[in-house]
Amino acid sequence: MKKIPALTLALGLAVSGFGAAPAAAAKKPVLVFAAASLAESLQEIGRAFESKAGTPVTLSFGASSDLARQIAAGAPADVFFAADTAKMDGLEKGGFVRKEDRREFLSNRLAVVVPLASTAKVAGPRDLLRFSKLALADPETVPAGIYARHWLENAGVWKEIEPHVVPILDVRAALAAVETEAVPAAVVYSTDARISKKLKPIFETKTDPPILYSAAAVVKSANPAATSFVAFLQTPESLAVFERAGFAVVSSK
Repeated sequence: MKKIPALTLALGLAVSGFGAAPAAAAKKPVLVFAAASLAESLQEIGRAFESKAGTPVTLSFGASSDLARQIAAGAPADVFFAADTAKMDGLEKGGFVRKEDRREFLSNRLAVVVPLASTAKVAGPRDLLRFSKLALADPETVPAGIYARHWLENAGVWKEIEPHVVPILDVRAALAAVETEAVPAAVVYSTDARISKKLKPIFETKTDPPILYSAAAVVKSANPAATSFVAFLQTPESLAVFERAGFAVVSSK
């Protein structure tokens, strides 16, 4: 099992509020493995869940592909919240989640981001050839990068743009690469484009297939609060948090 980074655990403990109330501390925390693009939303929702249910929430964020591998390797996650359905499909096929437990109710868009001072303009995918480098979350394994690659393939420009692509660990790392001006532009989720004060989105697009997130309790979890947390994600209170962050709410299967 991969060790969850100390910084991630510290974030989870802060969200779960250990020590804030003896009743909450007595309950086993719900360990949620979630896509990096969900970080701010789930921090707020985790606090609300603990307040209402009295159960702490520990959050571990990263690339959905990496988190899925950890779960398949035996990591003790109670809930998985992926940025695409493919990673959840893989876990379902392996028996780590059940089809009937999956909930797919959030959608997103792609955005091209540049530093605030940049004068670059993008009217379509071919304009990305103007950039000497383009950061993407790894287009071979990470959902944000895979979505971006499919978008560019469908537009017929991927082969030309691919030599300029700098593959990055996850979508938040791609943001950071532009913030530090290591690269002049990145393709990220539109929700991520909204959180940085150093960047601006200059183009947004939908993808085909659409960007669809997937959440489910992990089969091997012995924590009864896992299914409760997944259900809480779809309450009006939680959906309002997601919508404020820029996600689109869609009908859950």
